[in-house]
Amino acid sequence: MFSTTTRQKLAALAAFFLSIAIALPALLTFLNPAALEGLQARLPGGDGRPATRQTEERPVDFSGRFQTFDGTPSSLPGAWPHFRGPNRDNIAADAPPLADAWGTDGPEALWEIELGEGYAGPAVFEGRVYLLDYDEETRSDALRCFSLDDGREIWRHSYEIEVRRNHGMSRTVPAVAGGYVVSIGPRCHVLCLDAETGALQWGIDLQREHGTKEPLWYTGQCPLIDGDQVILAPGGPDALLMAVELATGDVVWKTPNPRGWNMSHASIMPMTLAGKAMYVYAAAGGVAGVSAEGDDAGALLWQVPWEAQIVAPSPVAVGENRVLALAGYGAGAMFIEVNAAGTGFEGREVSRHGTRDGIAAEQHTPIVRDGFIYAIMPKDAGAMRAQFVCHRLDGERVWSSGQENRFGLGPWLLADNKFYVLDDEGMLYLLRASSERYELLDKAQVLYGHESWGPLALAGDRLLVRDLTRMVCISVGVKQ
Repeated sequence: MFSTTTRQKLAALAAFFLSIAIALPALLTFLNPAALEGLQARLPGGDGRPATRQTEERPVDFSGRFQTFDGTPSSLPGAWPHFRGPNRDNIAADAPPLADAWGTDGPEALWEIELGEGYAGPAVFEGRVYLLDYDEETRSDALRCFSLDDGREIWRHSYEIEVRRNHGMSRTVPAVAGGYVVSIGPRCHVLCLDAETGALQWGIDLQREHGTKEPLWYTGQCPLIDGDQVILAPGGPDALLMAVELATGDVVWKTPNPRGWNMSHASIMPMTLAGKAMYVYAAAGGVAGVSAEGDDAGALLWQVPWEAQIVAPSPVAVGENRVLALAGYGAGAMFIEVNAAGTGFEGREVSRHGTRDGIAAEQHTPIVRDGFIYAIMPKDAGAMRAQFVCHRLDGERVWSSGQENRFGLGPWLLADNKFYVLDDEGMLYLLRASSERYELLDKAQVLYGHESWGPLALAGDRLLVRDLTRMVCISVGVKQ
């Protein structure tokens, strides 16, 4: 047994080491703020998959609950009908002249609404703003329709589903076309409504009906409407991709998934590569091209394995036969070349780029314009973390925003030769779209919450921005 004096000394020694353990994080932060980078509690990757009870839950009743309100559709011009805008490139090519500076008061906030926790972005079409929300009080996914004029709600269609907070809940952008609006909920539920009236058309539970494996931190895939079909990527044993008829909800075709790749957080992107229209998808396991036309629609044309398991940015075309796939968490980027080969097509990896010495993106998809790639580097990119960067199409860096200009995990879009970039805390930056240098035109605080990660949308001169619990519509046009 220890003597009283020895026990006292041991207790004092334990208290000394405990005080060091308590003080060490603060000391590291003071000496080197980057030292605690991995301890940020709410960054993606900081928590794991929620306990899921999908097999125990009763089937979802998509007829759910329908409500109408006093909002009316706007007659204002402009549309952002799906993920990444009219041309799916995050560029508003038909934007009107927009202001080059906002003055001391910043851009005018026209209206704002409270939302359930999440990062779901809006779609805008024919004066209506569509957004997939989650209502914690009723435990329901809710596809909501608002007026672009004033943010008043027009209608809401909701269905009960248990979604536990895990970096928020909903995080996808609806798609609107052909008189329909389609959403994908956090637990992989696909809902199709009449875009004008909100009347239910059909619903699909991808987990229950097609064996989809629910991704970490819920579904990030945005639906792709192409003609009279919606293209989905269920992954898993049933199909890598599939086409569903908008009018009926019937499955038109399924793409085989021989390697068993699973759903990622990325979305399907339509491209024309080597002269062939195809859908390109970066799954958890690899990147694939699927025929989008002709008698072979839905056929698997090529696939390239990739060990990246947490893929949020969607692939982008960087030339007539090249694809860029990106991911955070150390995966970096991969360039793929697609060529005709005999009677089919071949995809092959041509280069890899690390997060510290090359190009990468963690959450949002880069913009490709006039032979240059614009992106925000991920948090694990060393000295380059969270900087806005410009690269050539081969991945060579041209410029960066520098140490004093970091943007976290926020979104960006391009309109009227200007980039709109939103940082984590709701500061909106206005940048000149230049391939020669980083040029800041103005900045303004437009949100006052945190985790401003939802994709932006621009309709006419109205920019829609959101943080974890609030969406704001701001005017970015030239003041008369």
